[in-house]
Amino acid sequence: MTWHALVVFAPLVVMLALAAAIDIRSRRIPNALTGLLALTGLMQSFTAGHTVSPLQSILGLLTGGGLLLALFAIGAVGGGDLKLLAGAGAWLGPKLVFQVFLVEAVLGMIIVLVTCAIHGRIRLLMNNSMLLATNIAHVNHLGTEHVRETGASCRSVDRPLAYAVPIFIATIIILSFGRGGL
Repeated sequence: MTWHALVVFAPLVVMLALAAAIDIRSRRIPNALTGLLALTGLMQSFTAGHTVSPLQSILGLLTGGGLLLALFAIGAVGGGDLKLLAGAGAWLGPKLVFQVFLVEAVLGMIIVLVTCAIHGRIRLLMNNSMLLATNIAHVNHLGTEHVRETGASCRSVDRPLAYAVPIFIATIIILSFGRGGL
């Protein structure tokens, strides 16, 4: 990442780091923080040193939120997680926020696998994952509420994943290697 890109994306990185720290501690991301992230992302798109154009900022916001909408509907992620990725999308645009989504999904999976391995719950994780995958495949017949209830009852770890952490790390990775500077 170039120094120019580092300076331009500094507010995004700082707000994502703050969201990750808060999410680790409380498993919640404040609306004020996600709102500020989205608003500053949209506002910076109108400045001379913007990261994306205003249209790309709006599309990034919609893409970031849209990517997690189905997972939110079944209770797999919370509203703060959805709003956080949407806010990041306002800074990154649709292409980069999609790349962040792909990387953070892999990072989140690794974090959950390591956590389950440490606590001896790999078999439980695999069983629960198969049950949830079957429910999701038949969501049209079972309904989203049934899938949500099944997901809530199939916890493989004591505390849910602090989803802001993989979003933060994935954003750093994409900005460092995927963007190549501004």
